This record gives sequence, C-alpha cells and structure tokens, in this order.
Amino acid sequence: MKLEIDQERLSSEIERLAAISDAEPPAVTRIVFTPTDLKARAWVIARCKEAELAVRQDAIGNIFARWNGVDPAASAVGTGSHIDAIPNAGKYDGVVGVLGGLEAIRALQRSRFQPKHSIELLVFATEEPTRFGIGCLGSRLLSGTLSADAAAKLEDRDGESVDEVRRRAGLNGNLQDVKLATGYYKAFVELHIEQGPLLERAQISFGIVKSIAAPASLRISIEGAGGHAGGVLMPDRKDALCAAAELILAIENAARSSGAVDTVATVGVCDVFPGAVNSIPSRVGITLDIRDTDLARRDIAMQTIERASHEIAGRRQVSIQSELLNADAPADCAPEVRAALADSCRQHGVPFLEMVSRAYHDSLFISRIAPTGMLFIPCRNGYSHRPDEYSAPEDIARGALVLAESLAKLSG
Repeated sequence: MKLEIDQERLSSEIERLAAISDAEPPAVTRIVFTPTDLKARAWVIARCKEAELAVRQDAIGNIFARWNGVDPAASAVGTGSHIDAIPNAGKYDGVVGVLGGLEAIRALQRSRFQPKHSIELLVFATEEPTRFGIGCLGSRLLSGTLSADAAAKLEDRDGESVDEVRRRAGLNGNLQDVKLATGYYKAFVELHIEQGPLLERAQISFGIVKSIAAPASLRISIEGAGGHAGGVLMPDRKDALCAAAELILAIENAARSSGAVDTVATVGVCDVFPGAVNSIPSRVGITLDIRDTDLARRDIAMQTIERASHEIAGRRQVSIQSELLNADAPADCAPEVRAALADSCRQHGVPFLEMVSRAYHDSLFISRIAPTGMLFIPCRNGYSHRPDEYSAPEDIARGALVLAESLAKLSG
C-alpha cells in the first residue's frame, strides 16, 4: 500500500474554508449555527460527498461522513475535529483534523486500501464555548456526558436556547438520540495542531498525546456597595472590583503553587457594574477556567480558591458567590491507539514526542466511550486562537499521512 497525500489540494481546501468567515483575513470567525457557520458546514459536506462518503447529521449538528468497510455492521474507526472558530481566531484549529482527516481517507481510497471496519470522519458541532458558554457540546452529547435536557436549556447571550437555535438551523431531531450506542467506535484518532510551542522548540514532527487535561469552569459574582468616587471615604468602601482583583491574584497563586506546571488557571472575563469612571464598582462578574491532567490536584487548587474567596469576602465585607458550570475529569489516551500512531511515525521515519494535551478537545469526551488518541503537529510559536496561528503545509500533510497509516492499522 503506497500512501500519498495531496498537499496542494489540502492546503487549498484549508484556505477556501478560511475564506468562509465573519472576520477579515487572516482572522477567522465562525460562531456555531450562524449563517457563516452553516455555509462552512455545507461546504465540508459537499467535499465529503465528492469523496463518495455517506453523510448524515444528528440533532445537535455533528456531521458523520462514512467510508463503508467490508463489514458495515462492525464498529467504525473514527477521526475528525471541529470547524467552528472563536472570534478573531486562526484557520488551523480544528480544521486540520477535519480536512486532514478527509484527505487521509482520500489517500487510503487512492491506494486501493479496503478497510474491514468502516472509517468515519466526524465533524463535531459547537466545540468552542463561544455561543452557549460550554465547550464540546456535540461530543458531550455523543458520549452521554451531558444530558439532552440540560443541553436543550443552555442559552446564548441573546437568551435563545440551544433548541431554538438548532431548530432554526434545520436540525429538528431529538437530542436524546445523539448519544452513540455502546461500541459504536472501535477507535478514534484526532489530528490537531499542538496549540503550544514544545514541538517547534524540540524540532520534532509529532506529538503523541498520552493524556488530556480537563477543565473546571466557574462563574463568580462579587457584590459590594456602590457610591460616588469622591463622596465615599476609603475606610467605608466595599469595592467589588478591588475584591475581584484580589481574588484573581489568589486564583493565579493557587495554580502557581500547586506543585506542578500542569495546573493552569485563567480569569478570561471581568464584567464591572456600573462601569463609570466616577462610580465605585458595586458588582463584578468573573469567569474562571482551571485545568490539570491530575483531577485530585485540580480539585485541591479549587478548594484553595474557595478558601481565598471566603477570606476576601469577610475582610472586604462583600459577597462572593460561585456557580460551577462544569468540572470534567482528565483522560488517558488508549495504549492501542498510541501504539498505532507510534508505529506509523516509525514506518515513515519521523520522530515523535509523547506529551500532554493541556488544551482540551472533543477527544476528551469521546475517550469516555471509545479507545481514543491524538496526534499533534507543530504550530509556529505555539500560537493559537489568534489570526497569526500557523502550521506549515508540509507538517499538515505529514500529519495527514501518519493519520492515514494509523487509520489503516486500526481498521484493517
């Protein structure tokens, strides 16, 4: 079997998909279920049909494109990622795994390989949390990690529910039917840019992921007392923003002092009310993302943050309330999938590094229901979620080649 990746076609398709965007190039913005996202999804479906794959969508908008194997009733081997993009993002996050996965299947077809197990490209719906405030909604439902009832009630910033938005997009099925049957996948492999600098620094072609960090997300509200910036003396103040600032630093310290570099914590949103230059802030809302590859260590950091909240609230005479949005467990990648990836790298003479994924992906949730692995390719300076995100065409093509080889091993 001689596998060849059409690098020129793959690069061209990445550029064409990047042009379907609500942002000016080189930035990409594709918020799930917007007209732009629906146009991009239709474009990807058309490419899958050109490859003579059988395409279906489920009720949340996950797209399945299947190349039937000798035994269509047997568990499939899956690959894929996502195409939705946060505001002002780049063109490679998720897309490399979707279009690279499609090209891997086409390469296998051209080689006259005949899979015993069907090979399926899966385009996950709403991987980014931009619209509904929770990431990996499609894969959470596929794996049963999130219930259909809970998903249906999620709302966007305009107060529209998931059900309202998806039905307007033409997705009228029952969310309860999204969950995959036991044994649906024999194995699943996701190709992705690293979103970090380690591979580039080490000048190594691939990262084979051994574990995926998982996040906990909290919405924190601080209530103080407002007043005139000149009229309220400092000893009498209950400034919600000052309390929030102190809490944010306590959050940073909890991550830094966990004893491991794998603990990371981020406050990415800070909403201040009333937001006037001469008014003491009376209310502040912040969001916290804290993640680790070790569940116990992450939970200890969360407990440290909770103690800090109580101490700051008491000392500053403000109210601090936390709402847990999600707390997911980390995942280990399956030995058999990692072995297939490692064997494929060796077969093509390319070095690899075993590594941790500190960003989480749909593979985190698919790992709950199937043996799962991830293959990372380098990205320049580790940049991601920004317009200058970049992976070299030859690295992407090399990733698609190793992915194709691995799919052949897993589906043969």
